[in-house]
Amino acid sequence: MSKLYDCIIVGSGPAGASAAYHLAKRGRSVLILEKETLPRYKPCGGGVAPIIQDWFDFDFSPAISLKVSLNHYTWNKGDPFEAELNLKEPIWMVRRDVFDYFIVQQSQKQGAQLQENTLVKGVELETDKIIIKTDQGDYTGQYLIAADGGRGPLANWLGFKKRKRILAGALETEVPINHQISPKVYFEFGLVKSGYLWNFPKADGYSIGIGAFHDRGSQNLKEILADYAQLFAVDLSEVKHYGHPISLWNGNQKLHSDRAILAGEAACVVDPFTAEGIRPSIFSGIKAAEAMDKALEGDSKALENYSRTIAEEWGKEMIWAQRLGKLFYRFPAWGYQVGVKRESATNILAKVLTGELRYSQVAQRGIKRLAGVK
Repeated sequence: MSKLYDCIIVGSGPAGASAAYHLAKRGRSVLILEKETLPRYKPCGGGVAPIIQDWFDFDFSPAISLKVSLNHYTWNKGDPFEAELNLKEPIWMVRRDVFDYFIVQQSQKQGAQLQENTLVKGVELETDKIIIKTDQGDYTGQYLIAADGGRGPLANWLGFKKRKRILAGALETEVPINHQISPKVYFEFGLVKSGYLWNFPKADGYSIGIGAFHDRGSQNLKEILADYAQLFAVDLSEVKHYGHPISLWNGNQKLHSDRAILAGEAACVVDPFTAEGIRPSIFSGIKAAEAMDKALEGDSKALENYSRTIAEEWGKEMIWAQRLGKLFYRFPAWGYQVGVKRESATNILAKVLTGELRYSQVAQRGIKRLAGVK
């Protein structure tokens, strides 16, 4: 008979790895199933809010590539504006292969087990357990955390066939640079409809990408990205591009079933205004771990309460993020002038993304300003 784990986690990204760490630290038997070999490349700008350090008891320094506190903005490659971020801690720039695997390794130190190169092919729910069927055999757990991303199949297999989400599109590439890199984050508005372009520095290169949150099908993202990269004397013609959908939050919803919960992008927690995904994924993973621990203690409402917690502690803020995003991307030129080209506005948004402020504290004022109401 195969081992019965307290919890099986599918996916080793920020949500799955964080859930594994916090569950294993509580003494629970945890198995992480990952279809790739770790560390694995993951296309991502890699900007991380430093507030996550408060959610763990280990130092993230080994997983940080660079820290930045200066933002550079452009509109149609012109009208530049720079803002120094007045934050308690600079924004972290990370490489996802290093960052994700680092959290997994910390969970392993707490006793979590990792099964790599294992493709999940189905799930079977029984009265007192859940069986995960893979190409390496079956694994059995009392509970399951599905953290297999926005494109992962587990949500559908578990009965979440109509999740509330907006599927945005992103195209990214990483470019190694041999010369000294300016430690600033670049954002470009205007070249792409209903989105933005970015250049996030790493210790030895750039992560250059484009995201279109609406109307992505009518735009040639690869062409626009190549044009933008020329600002940095970067030729993308010989560089591999990685395209992927992003599951933006689009309303609170049920995220639990009898023995499973969704976490991370599978739970559609990505910020609908900025497309920030790492911090909300980690947050959902930690809350998933707390819920699973209570369920294992016998709390019959623990998984249901997880859905409620995500709605109350994250969803309420995303309502305001979505309102801001809809207005900003409807009138982007005006939004750039009144919502970006002001150092105070940049710092307010930065403090929202780093957890120092909440959307609900600043959104009403921002909406009035974007709408032209003084």
